[in-house]
Amino acid sequence: MGAGHHHQLYRPGTTAVHRLPAQCKLLAVFAFAIVVVATPRESFWAFGLYAVMLAATAAVARVPFSFVARRMVIEVPFVLFAFFIPIIGLGERVTVLGLSLSAEGLWAAWNILAKATLGVVASILLAATTEPRMILLGAQRLRLPSLLVQIAMFMLRYMDVIMDEMRRMRVARESRGFEARNLRHIPVIARSAGALFIRSYERGERVHLAMLSRGYSGSMPIVHDMSASARQWLTAGALPLTALAVMGMSLL
Repeated sequence: MGAGHHHQLYRPGTTAVHRLPAQCKLLAVFAFAIVVVATPRESFWAFGLYAVMLAATAAVARVPFSFVARRMVIEVPFVLFAFFIPIIGLGERVTVLGLSLSAEGLWAAWNILAKATLGVVASILLAATTEPRMILLGAQRLRLPSLLVQIAMFMLRYMDVIMDEMRRMRVARESRGFEARNLRHIPVIARSAGALFIRSYERGERVHLAMLSRGYSGSMPIVHDMSASARQWLTAGALPLTALAVMGMSLL
């Protein structure tokens, strides 16, 4: 699959975190997320240590705070949802800054925000230190369903192609004086979407036939060495294992 596309989530580098095999990082992030979710919401200090661990990982990977902060916009829906929980929650009420809020709702909001934020940051660090294509190859190495992995690979490969097609169609419409301003223009946009679907479907057929003519048999060849040594597994496992130790202490 082509690797020449620019991905805003990936930050090229040669750090120790970048060099770890994708399957090691995938499993480490997954295990870390499970530990975070399993940590009692009352253990404030544990969540603080998790944040410090992620900050240390970012420092080793040379991923600046600003890079992570800009990409955490994806968490905004969770923040809004958590903001309304104490307001509409039931049960015992407490007064905070003159507002009557649900005590259980406050705990639920904290639980969602803390765990979602840590999970999002861990995912951003994974994407920032691993090429998208390598993440998919790592998932295949971890025995995820091959069909799902290959569908994701083709989506990744041809997403830029489809977006370019959309831009060309928009330029063609605007060059003819069209500008979507109100609901009356929806039929034009709908016809454009239909044309884009047909073009994409036909392109997919052509690509599939071209692959079959070149010997495609249901799996893509892997040209990179995806093996991982015991040392690399241990290095990647440092994050979830440390988090597991912290959670264990929080349960005592």
